[in-house]
Amino acid sequence: MELEQETIKKFLKAQYRIAGAHSAVQICSWTKKALRGEGVCYKQKFYGIDCHRCAQMSPAFLWCQESCVHCWRPAEWMKRKYFDKIGIDDPKTIIDEIVKERKKLITGFGGLKDISKTLYEESYNKFPSHWAISLSGEPTIYPKICELIDQLKKHDEVRSVFLVTNGQEPKRLQELIEKKCLPTQLYISLSAWDKKSFAKLNRSIYPDGWKRLLKSLSLIKKMKCRTVVRLTLMKGINDSEKAKENFAKILENAKPLFIEIKAYMFLGQSRKRLKEENMPTHEYVKKFADDLLQILPSYKIESEDKASRIVLLKRKNSRIKNIISKK
Repeated sequence: MELEQETIKKFLKAQYRIAGAHSAVQICSWTKKALRGEGVCYKQKFYGIDCHRCAQMSPAFLWCQESCVHCWRPAEWMKRKYFDKIGIDDPKTIIDEIVKERKKLITGFGGLKDISKTLYEESYNKFPSHWAISLSGEPTIYPKICELIDQLKKHDEVRSVFLVTNGQEPKRLQELIEKKCLPTQLYISLSAWDKKSFAKLNRSIYPDGWKRLLKSLSLIKKMKCRTVVRLTLMKGINDSEKAKENFAKILENAKPLFIEIKAYMFLGQSRKRLKEENMPTHEYVKKFADDLLQILPSYKIESEDKASRIVLLKRKNSRIKNIISKK
């Protein structure tokens, strides 16, 4: 599959590295901070993942069915909606290429004086122990996502595999369930509270996009893995009383183990579509979480991270531990 060279140049300028025909990897800012001893990603705080050994990647970095108003990526970079029948990399190729390209990105930190040498050596020399399949694009468009997750989970060094999806491919999620190749933790993103707001905020290519999302959310109860709904909060846009009521109904029906309420961040190309005042403070996120819990009594506040402006809710009757056990 031939990719547009101008688009590739933009990704490379943004410190992505292209891995194979359609995958990409990038070193997260939190990984950089972890190496410098300046803090860790909220996912390490909430779930115990290894921030310094994270591979933030996507097997479909240019492919997405939505053009969300709050996405920091330029919509024009996401012109591809389907995979061609030829030129699709197998999972082993993707994994090998991601590891290789990630090493190239990490190499630059080796000579810095303010990093932890121990963490750097682990980050560079060891196989990534955490795989965040979420970087760019929609990973469930990749037709072999099931096999990719399965291979990663079988690797001796891998502790956790997180898959983030927009829920537009429920048949793919059903496949993960049926073939028993679910990730360690599956995220479904949520920012709209009804069909009208979905059309305005998520702008799916599918006429039945809202129905697809609800179908994906309904599958959560069948998933024998850790499940999360991530609600992106935009001040003045999806925080009305009506939105709260509908969010509560949707979440209670889906019954995820965790709910992450995270602030929209005024970054990248989203600044052309939204305003800085649409970015809520951490205190505003907490207030929204408190209000939501008044009509969502099955959940409780479990944790929070001010730096990332995020509050974690957990289902009260869940016996699942927050921290993922080590292998």
